[in-house]
Amino acid sequence: MNAEYPTTTDAGISGQVDETRPDLSNANVREDLALTGRCALVHLPSGRTCLLPLRHPGPCDFHGPAEAADVVSAGQ
Repeated sequence: MNAEYPTTTDAGISGQVDETRPDLSNANVREDLALTGRCALVHLPSGRTCLLPLRHPGPCDFHGPAEAADVVSAGQ
């Protein structure tokens, strides 16, 4: 499978792929943070999450779960 061409299994339950965030089907992206416009990539060994804006230049800046929860609650 080529990641650039999602299959029907990549489309999720609704059968739709979000064209702006195709990475939401990726297990190491936090959906709640991604929906606030953040990178939301999770560093799996540490459980820390990148809180930088989507498609930020340079490397990710990972933060702990408490900081990520604060960003999610502020975005609601």
